[in-house]
Amino acid sequence: MIKKINVAIVFGSKSGEHEISLMSATSVMKAIDQEKYNVLPVGITKEGHWMIYNGPTQDIETGEWEAIAKKEMKENPNEKVSVIPLSGEIQRLSDRVDVVFPVLHGPFGEDGTIQGLLEMIDLPYVGAGVLASAVGMDKIYTKKVFEHEGLPVGKYMTIMRKDFRENQQETINRIEKDFEYPVFLKPANLGSSVGITKAHNREELIKGIEKAGEHDRKILLEAFIHGREIECGVLGNDDPKASIVGEILPSHEFYDYDAKYFDDGKSKMVIPANIPQEKAEEIRDQAVKAYKAIDCSGLARVDFFLEKDTMKVYINEVNTMPGFTKYSMYPLLWEKTGLSYGKLIDRLITLAIERYEER
Repeated sequence: MIKKINVAIVFGSKSGEHEISLMSATSVMKAIDQEKYNVLPVGITKEGHWMIYNGPTQDIETGEWEAIAKKEMKENPNEKVSVIPLSGEIQRLSDRVDVVFPVLHGPFGEDGTIQGLLEMIDLPYVGAGVLASAVGMDKIYTKKVFEHEGLPVGKYMTIMRKDFRENQQETINRIEKDFEYPVFLKPANLGSSVGITKAHNREELIKGIEKAGEHDRKILLEAFIHGREIECGVLGNDDPKASIVGEILPSHEFYDYDAKYFDDGKSKMVIPANIPQEKAEEIRDQAVKAYKAIDCSGLARVDFFLEKDTMKVYINEVNTMPGFTKYSMYPLLWEKTGLSYGKLIDRLITLAIERYEER
């Protein structure tokens, strides 16, 4: 009998994308091969507390897992787990698992922080390493790397929250001199379209900067590109492969947080995207180049714009831990490419172990 692999699926965290992580983890746990893997769910509360969870999978997505886990810890103190290698009565996480699947989005999840922690406690983990995670999370530095590698990036500007608060009029004048409305405002370090707005005038610009500034000290301003939103999945370590490409048809003016997760399927995903084959191949090629440019491993979803008038391709960003919800593009892209959800999870775990053993 083949020994099962013990996989810790970590979800939650202090990130503003906490709820998306719960949705993604629920989907992963429902799809993982129970004949091959022993699953240890590990939840992180919004306050940063780590807890083993032994309750129903469906109660993760609803958020009820936290109360269940707290009750279990009181009744069974032996279920307490330490992430760092402490000695004593509390069992170490590394003693219980073979590999970690951090189904975490945003800061404290896909920004290199948990990756660094897992490196320190010597555990294999799914997804990008510390460097790629940190660069991929910071949209501004991602663009800088892409520019250096000769990948086509749309016009953008960095705004510091402190500078805007102290010199608001000067910042607005600089923006309006260099950009035409509409423009997009984004927190530099966040995903799932949290904190993103589209400003059509000065009033909306100010509100958009303030909203993005609620989430980050660095704010990214992007010129509007009148184009189609195209996405491509990449899978692998040193020899990554690109999926077929898909197109987002948002139900809102752009693909914001509500359109992604709470519009009951009104936003559409067209897979494969209805674009010329040569453009699809160009996007797939650029997706792999972008993946390698930030030294990614495991998985990533690379997002593009295809300008409607010129058909020029612009690379937008890389998501090193894309969503795994039932609405998420990444697993759907691979399913249409020929790799089922369950097999995709299996492949990601294999890639994590292979990278660990190679190191």
